[in-house]
Amino acid sequence: MSVWALGINHTTAPLDLRGRFAFALDQIAPTLHGLRSALSGRTARGPEAALISTCNRTEIYCAADPQAVDHTMEWMAQAGGVSPALLRSHAYTLHDGLAARHVFRVASGLDSMVLGEAQILGQMKDAVRVADQAGALGTTLNQLFQRSFAVAKEVRTATEIGTHSISMAAAAVRLASQLFEDLREVRVLFVGAGEMIELAATHFAARSPRAIAIANRTLERGEKLAGRFGGEVMRLADLPARLHEFDAVVSCTASTLPIIGLGAVERALKQRRHRPMFMVDLAVPRDIEPEVKSLEDVFLYTVDDLASVVQTGQAQRQAAVAQAEVIIDAGVQSFLHWMGQRDPVHGVVPLIRQLNQQADAWRQAELARARRLLARGEDVDAVLEALSRGLTQKMLHGAMAELHAGEGTAREHAAETISRLFLRKER
Repeated sequence: MSVWALGINHTTAPLDLRGRFAFALDQIAPTLHGLRSALSGRTARGPEAALISTCNRTEIYCAADPQAVDHTMEWMAQAGGVSPALLRSHAYTLHDGLAARHVFRVASGLDSMVLGEAQILGQMKDAVRVADQAGALGTTLNQLFQRSFAVAKEVRTATEIGTHSISMAAAAVRLASQLFEDLREVRVLFVGAGEMIELAATHFAARSPRAIAIANRTLERGEKLAGRFGGEVMRLADLPARLHEFDAVVSCTASTLPIIGLGAVERALKQRRHRPMFMVDLAVPRDIEPEVKSLEDVFLYTVDDLASVVQTGQAQRQAAVAQAEVIIDAGVQSFLHWMGQRDPVHGVVPLIRQLNQQADAWRQAELARARRLLARGEDVDAVLEALSRGLTQKMLHGAMAELHAGEGTAREHAAETISRLFLRKER
């Protein structure tokens, strides 16, 4: 069995391709079920699997036979509606130590678009919890992820990796302030009511905009968020008719199709007499049709467009990266040592299991013999003496045989090993 990762992220795949492989949290369990079913007939044992899907990445982690990687690539391509060749040209596969290093770096925020950002750790924990509840995790992946969380905690505690970190939400505010002279005169519409929108609304609210509104599919959740910022709430269905009222629009929903189209924005601009609109699409897949970017009076930014903004301050964090890598190296070596102990051929754990099984078989045999003697009325002390002698002989038989059979150097090595095992003083 091998541990491996297969994925695409913001450095290897364009936004629209990533959008084809975006899975909401409630889609992870059925997706894992489909993957494991597809692999179960092609591998020697059922695979452990986990799926992490965010705006910047979609990654599958498995503890399974190595040949399952190719089958997973085919399955993933089919799920995203693309050819295996196209997916393969943008995907990466990592095995064992490299896979462990990657997941530790992801959890620690070293592989994010925003170096040191903390949101990914919460997203990973949610994904692992769902995989565990779906019965897709086993001992190996549980160890991998729990160790990644521990390493991430140490990195954030022992280094300054998160210092000066600029989130997507903060970057959006920075761009808006470059377009509008005074954010206090700006009307802001947030589309959606999830974690990213909550974060964006918090950053914008700190600049005291003229008005805040939340458009969401369900009013109840939208009202709760709007109440925090003294804003109003509207139904998603009312958005096209009211879009022209807002100077800035920030959208991040779980919709699989764009919810703000080119036509709706064109009509809004006409009603606004072509006053500029600032739009941020934080969703993957997109919430706003990409053609909107071609409109003269619209300034549209996607998660990828924000990359250069969020890198501000990165030079100040490079020293912390070196410290974090040292912590990650130690975590990787510890995990590989644990994996090595469990190797069915060379590992210590299988040998310990076999020794325990053998010792238990000897114990059961001597107990059965003792019970038969007691049933025949034999003296208890004599039976106990025979039981202890029988166990001792069985346990020493192999060592004695090695000493008698060996010659020269082999006997010296056997004698040294047996002395170390049986004659060392108790501590």
